[in-house]
Amino acid sequence: MFDWSSCSAVESDPQIQSGAWVLRGTRVPVASLFQNLEDGAQIDEYLEWFPGVQRSQIESVLEFAARMAVA
Repeated sequence: MFDWSSCSAVESDPQIQSGAWVLRGTRVPVASLFQNLEDGAQIDEYLEWFPGVQRSQIESVLEFAARMAVA
């Protein structure tokens, strides 16, 4: 499990999604991004499904996860 606290594209607030890590400024859990991608969704599809999410957030989360996976 990653320590998302150093990824600026996400936030955790006990008042939002019970404190789950979400894409900053949204209620969209980070876990949903990975689950959808794992299920075969494309980034453009995900952006359509979750209009409040920015491409830059997705890119930041994926880059952060890639760095943490090799650390």
